[in-house]
Amino acid sequence: MSLPLDTPQGIANALGYLQHYLHELTERQNVSKSNINSTLAALTVQLQQLTQLVANPPPPAIPNTPPPPVPSPPVSLPPPPPVRWTRPKLSCPPDFNGERHNGRTFLNSCSLYIRLALEQFHDEQERILWALTFFKGGRAAKWSENVFCQEADTGIFPIQTWGDFEQQFRLHFFPANTEADAINALEGTSYHQGNQTVDDYLDSFQALVSDAGYTDPRTQVVKF
Repeated sequence: MSLPLDTPQGIANALGYLQHYLHELTERQNVSKSNINSTLAALTVQLQQLTQLVANPPPPAIPNTPPPPVPSPPVSLPPPPPVRWTRPKLSCPPDFNGERHNGRTFLNSCSLYIRLALEQFHDEQERILWALTFFKGGRAAKWSENVFCQEADTGIFPIQTWGDFEQQFRLHFFPANTEADAINALEGTSYHQGNQTVDDYLDSFQALVSDAGYTDPRTQVVKF
């Protein structure tokens, strides 16, 4: 804006200063407005980025852990030594001559040996033949001979099972009248302890009671 020519110099200077100051203020305002707009634009962009980050969070970071250590190969231990089981030494039955008073003892001895060494016998016939090897004299040897003679005549061994052998053995080699003899001994007046020890008398009494078939405890007390 131009001033009249007659304007005093002081006023003209003042007006010039004011115009210059106003121009600077206008420029400052424009610069401030531009800075504000830039700041707003930057904030808007950051707000959009934050919104996307909240809506789609990044996957969790995998920690950079070292790989697990490689396991050492297992140490192979030598197998334990096998446990060796040894069977106690078994006594064979005594030789049998056929006397009836020894028949029960011989048969019990054979049965005990078979039970403890069952794996030694393939079948029941082997058990029977093994028992016959102890029939060494008297009536026992004669009876064994008759058994083999029957086999030679028929081609079939006459005793098929161990149960049959036990039945035949009791018939031929057990006391014939065991029950009657035991009853007569217990009922007789001559049965008493005498010179026997208590243990011997008790063993003898229990054997007689068993053979006699006395199962009633009251009867056993009376006979004792």
